[in-house]
Amino acid sequence: MQRDNVRRLFVTGASGFLGWNLCNEAKETWDVTGVFHTHLVSQEKVKYIKLDLTDYALLRKSFIDIAPDAVIHTAAAASPNYCQEHPSESEDINIKTSANLAGLCADAGIPFVHTSTDLVFDGSNAPYKEEDSVNPLNTYAEQKVLAEEEVLKRYPEAVVCRMPLMFGESSPAYQTFFQQMVHALRQGDELKLFIDEFRTPASGRTASKGLLLGAEKGKGILHLGGRERISRFNFGLLLMDSLGIKEANLVRCMQKDIAMSAPRAPDLSLDSTKAYALGYKPMPLREELAKLFSQSYRGRTSI
Repeated sequence: MQRDNVRRLFVTGASGFLGWNLCNEAKETWDVTGVFHTHLVSQEKVKYIKLDLTDYALLRKSFIDIAPDAVIHTAAAASPNYCQEHPSESEDINIKTSANLAGLCADAGIPFVHTSTDLVFDGSNAPYKEEDSVNPLNTYAEQKVLAEEEVLKRYPEAVVCRMPLMFGESSPAYQTFFQQMVHALRQGDELKLFIDEFRTPASGRTASKGLLLGAEKGKGILHLGGRERISRFNFGLLLMDSLGIKEANLVRCMQKDIAMSAPRAPDLSLDSTKAYALGYKPMPLREELAKLFSQSYRGRTSI
């Protein structure tokens, strides 16, 4: 049941990492309906519905029934290696569904926030501003570029948020690289991390706040990177320190040392000055990690 005078937010990909964090962040101020496709999840104050977003007839019916006041689209086939190997299967959700949602929101005249990625750049001229030219190196990034174009063509008032590398609490349905890193560090397992790949990470909670800010104030393309440029290896060192681990089996490696289907860019650091001016406030990484591992989080299996 909708709470009195609370706006309705429609979140796709609600069982995934970003969607889960977004629902958790939004539920205090929005009446949230989260869409999942395969993995049923639940949390208080959020209504979840099972829906195949690639079925336009079903999508349109659900959209009409829910009558949202805003839509944030986080659902995607987000594994670059999977998209490289399955371009046809990933195209429907990554491009066509994004364009369809933009069209529905345009017709309804409501805010639409589409999540894209820092991978739209080739890594040769970081840090990247919103107006910098894209040059995707893999199929996933190509699909995201096409989705950005289709969304803004269908709905010029839409917001396209390019997301950075994200870390934090996982959803009950999926674990991320972050949980794998934490597990390896705690168990003393070998952990190979790139010294030649740089990103501007943000936590899922911080990124979610940025998406909600985009729904309120954004227009066009918006970068939601963190404030610090860091390599994967140095992020591992920082994580190790945050966990209070004195010795770990961290192994320095280069991108070329790991065989992957999808090519990778060397430096995808984002310049998020535009978002900062709107009120986006990523915390310093050390402070964010300390908060994540504070007493209130200890014992959670998702971390």
